[in-house]
Amino acid sequence: MAKVLVLYYSSYGHIEQMAEAVAQGARSAGAQADVKRVPETVPEEVAKGAHFKLDQAAPVATVADLENYDAIVVGTGTRYGRMSSQMAAFLDQTGGLWMRGALNGKVGGAFASTATQHGGQETTLFSIITNLMHLGMVIVGLPYSHQGQMNMSEIVGGAPYGATTVASGDGSRQPSEIDLAGARHQGELVAKTAAKLFG
Repeated sequence: MAKVLVLYYSSYGHIEQMAEAVAQGARSAGAQADVKRVPETVPEEVAKGAHFKLDQAAPVATVADLENYDAIVVGTGTRYGRMSSQMAAFLDQTGGLWMRGALNGKVGGAFASTATQHGGQETTLFSIITNLMHLGMVIVGLPYSHQGQMNMSEIVGGAPYGATTVASGDGSRQPSEIDLAGARHQGELVAKTAAKLFG
């Protein structure tokens, strides 16, 4: 059974929902899927003042956790077209894993959220994927087998590089069923790929 880690950072809960959907997809393909989040680096009083969602159920990951998985799917909200500083700070601590080649050949994937449709979804996905490739991982995106990303009748997330959602500037838009279906599909594909490589 493939072991999949869904590793995320979520300020307002949008990526938290997407992470759970990725894990559901991985489990549907027979994988063991754990959902963990990276530590919050913003001082608590600042986070409370900005109305961050601080009651997230997922346990906080450590860098040492990563090598215990066959696949790691990383998700974060966008900051100026790139990953959040919280996720970057976590991934910046993986130098020891890189030195040992601990993640070489493992499966990686990315998912993201932006405030607007054109707020840097694809560049954020690439900012994550770049890190995973430096760590030696084999990348699984979100192919057009998830046809929902081609929907033109409503706002939808999704890109060939990973599942996404659009939160709106005030965070009022929650991930749609199409967005969540994309996340589940990517999780399923990651799990199936990991099973082929490590099963």
